[in-house]
Amino acid sequence: MGILSIFKKGNTVYYPGCLSKFVLKAETENYRRILDKMSFDYITIPDISCCGSPVINAGYESDARKLALKNLDLFKQCSVRKIVTNCPACFKMFSQDYKSMLPEWNIEVEHIVIPILSFLEKNPQKIKKHYEQEEVVYHDPCHLGRHSGIYEQPREILRKIGYNLIEMKHNREKSLCCGGGAGLKSNNPELSNSIAKQLVNEAKSAGAKKIITTCPLCFSSLAENSDIEIIEFSYAVAEALGIHPEKTDIKKVLNEKTEENKEENKTQACS
Repeated sequence: MGILSIFKKGNTVYYPGCLSKFVLKAETENYRRILDKMSFDYITIPDISCCGSPVINAGYESDARKLALKNLDLFKQCSVRKIVTNCPACFKMFSQDYKSMLPEWNIEVEHIVIPILSFLEKNPQKIKKHYEQEEVVYHDPCHLGRHSGIYEQPREILRKIGYNLIEMKHNREKSLCCGGGAGLKSNNPELSNSIAKQLVNEAKSAGAKKIITTCPLCFSSLAENSDIEIIEFSYAVAEALGIHPEKTDIKKVLNEKTEENKEENKTQACS
């Protein structure tokens, strides 16, 4: 689906979330190609705003409600009755927080693992690559797990495409946080990185050489701090469906951002 897909008839919107849209562009494209492979009928809205999750978590409830109202108006203009998102924070925001902020909110919300699982259950022959019982750990993101109760669907998808799942000591509702959320990364990066490394070490203690997660923020936080492979969910699913997936090099992105910040600081010092 291209940028002009907004003109296509349909009432289900694919909403990638800000981190996926602006940073993890490869993973966003993976998800779009997965949906296309599934012949999933969806539209995209290029000018959609942030869902407001970082804003409300920072305590700015009034600003978050303004964003929610702005998004609701745009969804109405596009006749959206359902949102499918790969971002657990956006999923939680749309499915729970919008309901409490906007009495008129009546849009159905699904995390993308739900239609993917349904497709694989109905079309097992579409699986082109089987991972042959390769051992991996699945990490439960806070917003998808503890906040939304979605634990088994991602695991079932991974089993269907051939992975042998091993569990960390802390899993499901007791899963460790990746350290990247709730503004911690911005306000205390050392603590954030320490938490991410603790999770990676727990996965290694369980015997894992790879961690798969369904959250873009968890993927970014863990990839920055890991000496084992971190896989964003779209990569595994796309590859299994015969799609050549792409992967964002998080450490390269962070290094480029660091250099940009240095140049900005130099410019400000000279002005």
